[in-house]
Amino acid sequence: FISDCYFHCISLLTLAPVYYVNSNSVAQKIYVEVNNTVPCVRLLNATHQIGCQSSISGDTGVIHVLESEADLEWPLTKGPNPPYMILLESHLFTRSIMMKIKKESSRIAGVTVVVPNTSPSEFSPHTTCPNENTGVYSDTYGPHLAHCNTTVWNPLGNGLSYEEFDFPVFSLKEDKQAEAIKQCYYDHNRVVNGSAPQYPLCAMQLFSHMFAVTDTATCMRRNDVINFSINPEMVCDPLGDFNVWGSIRPYNRSQLGHRDNESVVMAAARLDSRAFFWDVSTGAEGSISGFVTLLAAAHALRDVTQVAPPTHNILFAFFQGEAFDYIGSSRMVYDMQNGKFVIDLDNVHSLLEIGQVGLRNGSDLFLHSDPVSRMNDTVNDQVREHERYRCSLIHRHHSSATGANFSLVEPGVSQPLPPSSLQRFLRAQNIPGIVLADHRAAFNNKYYESYYDNADNLNLRYPPNMTAEEQLEFLTDTAMALTEVATVVARALYKQAGGDGTQVDNIKADSKTVTQMLFGFLVQANNSWFQALIPPELKDMLSLLLLIPPDFYVGVASSSPAKAKPLTRLVQFLLANLTGTATNLTQDQCQKPDDLPDESVQMYSYLWVQGTVPHNGTEKGPFCVRASVRLSQALSPAFDLGEYASRNYSTWTESRWKFIKARIFLVASRDLEMLTLGVGVAVLFSSLLVTYFISTKADVLFSSAREPASAAY
Repeated sequence: FISDCYFHCISLLTLAPVYYVNSNSVAQKIYVEVNNTVPCVRLLNATHQIGCQSSISGDTGVIHVLESEADLEWPLTKGPNPPYMILLESHLFTRSIMMKIKKESSRIAGVTVVVPNTSPSEFSPHTTCPNENTGVYSDTYGPHLAHCNTTVWNPLGNGLSYEEFDFPVFSLKEDKQAEAIKQCYYDHNRVVNGSAPQYPLCAMQLFSHMFAVTDTATCMRRNDVINFSINPEMVCDPLGDFNVWGSIRPYNRSQLGHRDNESVVMAAARLDSRAFFWDVSTGAEGSISGFVTLLAAAHALRDVTQVAPPTHNILFAFFQGEAFDYIGSSRMVYDMQNGKFVIDLDNVHSLLEIGQVGLRNGSDLFLHSDPVSRMNDTVNDQVREHERYRCSLIHRHHSSATGANFSLVEPGVSQPLPPSSLQRFLRAQNIPGIVLADHRAAFNNKYYESYYDNADNLNLRYPPNMTAEEQLEFLTDTAMALTEVATVVARALYKQAGGDGTQVDNIKADSKTVTQMLFGFLVQANNSWFQALIPPELKDMLSLLLLIPPDFYVGVASSSPAKAKPLTRLVQFLLANLTGTATNLTQDQCQKPDDLPDESVQMYSYLWVQGTVPHNGTEKGPFCVRASVRLSQALSPAFDLGEYASRNYSTWTESRWKFIKARIFLVASRDLEMLTLGVGVAVLFSSLLVTYFISTKADVLFSSAREPASAAY
């Protein structure tokens, strides 16, 4: 018996991995994993936290499909089986409903929003006054203009992105899985004539536990403490990435700070956007319309500035993290003020920013300027339009728009600047500047900072049955409209920089380039044109994007440019290819240009790109691009200074988490669960009693009968 027991015990230990694998298969029979979900995550700043999270072990609730706001009564008050997991359509994802759910969160396990393939009539989860506390207007600078007192820029904003929910909120694509979850609800959970459904019930479990709490100062302090532990595990990370910038005349990157006798016209646009849910922002009108226009303008200026260089240099800047209190622009201003950039603020002659320009209502674009800084006569003379101010920013734009299909209009002088990077420059110095936008006052964008600000919002339309390559080449109405804007911007910049007036008519943006950029940033990043403009080692970056556009959420900061966001790298290589020069350098020479007498990595960046497949060829033709394009850090100065409670700079951080997961399963009644538990406990104690009895009587039960010492035969 003992030997047999030993054998069986060893067999059980040996077969344990097999049983473990089988237990996984049992779990697969119980749970159905829900894919294509995106969570709302926790973000923190100097004063508080926003976003969502689950408990540490996940939150489970009985699914209740919300078909109208009236259906809220069941999960919030009447339903006998709380907590409930609410599944709602996007048109019900409103502030009114979410705040009612938040108020009764003790009965709610979480919320799942089904995101349809078509957009609602309007939806903006951002605030009505974006970045209101970190712009130029304050109690000391234009107090009557502060906090959107005169102009509410985003009146449709419901502020959901800045609320805190103590339960998980996930988005779910409208696909077969979403239909399966609804069917599970209809089969098991649907309320009929006010009567409670019978068990088993369909339930959902969401995992999105966040490590960080309270505010940025708290989580960064905990990071510092954890760094001294044996196994450090950070709780949050600062938001940030890298700005992309380039100039028509190169700067020696080793010479930082003020440059004597140097005057620079800056042209800027923002890169990033955000949405309520993590990592799903697109920003078609909010950011893409602006930076695509600026890229096209930079391309249009390449040839003419080589033939007839303007008096002033032109610097193109693309800022990251602007949705979160101007991370990128505030960092560039900080670097300029502290001698950490190739120029300083005194070198900036003027600044033109391209804002939202993709949704013109009618035939007007608007030239916004700051009424407070224009009280300074010098600034006013450079900005305003008047017969005697033919060298002003506004006059140059008007003259550049001659023959265009739109007019440039200056809003009233009492109107403030819209949310823009220019505001961060004005906080530091009175710099002449204007913001070009498609709205006089409130945004035309009905989906500001939401996942619906996509290709449809820009009316990007393609004929049916087109392949991806055909769409890449198809000239859309949106592309033609932005090409015209880019032409006007390029001409105005050239004039503002003191360029040769006889060359202005030769400046024209390329509509094919614009349509390719729109397709790549809004439809499919992994396309042949983008692949041709990046180095071979980054082709996997586009392959990961499959058939989708890149993400425009700034994400957490990285100290290495090689780990910059895919969007940042794409814009870097685009700007280099559109403004730089294709050289005859080999790959080895491109990687080590300082070995050559006429090349310098201090003046230029050298990029080895894949190139295109030539006609009647099979192999790509890679080449080396030389361009004055660089990356600079877009991390808030608050984190360099250790001022985690700063009111002057962005302090946004993102919480870390262990894993994100969603799954559904059938749950038994409480009575059956208790019965099962009771039976299990009874079997356990019975087993213990039997084991105890056998153990105490083992000498009797398992003794061997002995034969007598002598036997007679």
